[in-house]
Amino acid sequence: MTFPKKARLLLLLLFQIVIFTLFFYMYSHSVSPLPRKELSKQTHVLVLSSWRSGSSFVGQLFGQHPDVFYLMEPAWHVWMSFRDSTAQRLHMAVRDLIRSVFLCDMSVFDAYMKPGPRRQSSLFQWDDSRALCSPPACNAFPRNKIILQAQCKPLCFRQPFEVVDKACHSYSHVVLKEVRFFDLNSLYPLLTDPSLKLHIVHLVRDPRAVFRSRERTEGELMIDNHIVLGQSRYKLKREDQPYHIMQVICQSQLEIYKAIQSLPKALQQRYLLMRYEDLARDPLTQTSRMYEFAGLKFFPHLQTWVHNITRGKGMGQHAFHTNARNALNVSHAWRWTLPFEKVSRLQKVCGDTMNLLGYRQVSSKQEQRNLSLDLLSTWTMFEQNYS
Repeated sequence: MTFPKKARLLLLLLFQIVIFTLFFYMYSHSVSPLPRKELSKQTHVLVLSSWRSGSSFVGQLFGQHPDVFYLMEPAWHVWMSFRDSTAQRLHMAVRDLIRSVFLCDMSVFDAYMKPGPRRQSSLFQWDDSRALCSPPACNAFPRNKIILQAQCKPLCFRQPFEVVDKACHSYSHVVLKEVRFFDLNSLYPLLTDPSLKLHIVHLVRDPRAVFRSRERTEGELMIDNHIVLGQSRYKLKREDQPYHIMQVICQSQLEIYKAIQSLPKALQQRYLLMRYEDLARDPLTQTSRMYEFAGLKFFPHLQTWVHNITRGKGMGQHAFHTNARNALNVSHAWRWTLPFEKVSRLQKVCGDTMNLLGYRQVSSKQEQRNLSLDLLSTWTMFEQNYS
């Protein structure tokens, strides 16, 4: 008995549909290497800022939390590997490295480190990470202890590089601090990546304070400055270069802030704007706000540490070290140390950013020196502007 040609074609089609349905069912239920429940196992937080904006301090607020695996500026390795490039050209490489680190895949550093055996101390500012100074990375200190760089470095620097992956996987939160993003376009793929649960803490600071701090650490920022300037460093006078860099930084902060407003509401809720000055005025409240945003508990020992570290007597000297200092005095230091001529020029190149972020401009040396004149918009006004 033979089937008509049309019937045979129909049976063949039905057979193919059955095979396809069976294959899809088996793939989705047993073969998939990334089950949906695994995609958001960890929370990922990017502290996004610029140099000398208090980002090392904010990084430590997260890094000292016992539930956080923290790394400080992993993209430093990308920039130091391509010193003659520009920030724009390196955006994709930085983004891809950040994504891999968020997923605890540290093999991404192979492209930016010398071949051969390496240690966890090969990472830039590795000893700034409490997670790399405690189990399973290093057994010198318990995980719930506040650990300082000076304590960690001599005891944990010999650990093999492989412990970084292991440690990263053992935490509920992965937090990275980065200063080498200048637009939201390069970050958008990370925000929408289903394998990440990304939250962005966008830290900004008064450009006048940033400028003053950059002047004091010019030597340590030389290579970064060259990359930010790109070809402009051959065209600009040396005395004009710091203002051009500040213009680039201010413009990038402004564009990131504005770009967030055009995102879907669900993505906007994963963005938190933080002013350093608000943190300096009320460290406990603002730290609590950041922790709540990231889904972290503000434990009593952390509250005590935050209170003590923001009530010190020092002003801070080293570009990357966080120690006890008077945070409020640090935030005001530019008002009595920066010449008004420089302040006036800065306000011209960063005026739009300052106005939007709530930093009032001064019109004279007398206004600048008058510390009773508050140059920061109140938080209520700022939130209304933000919303």
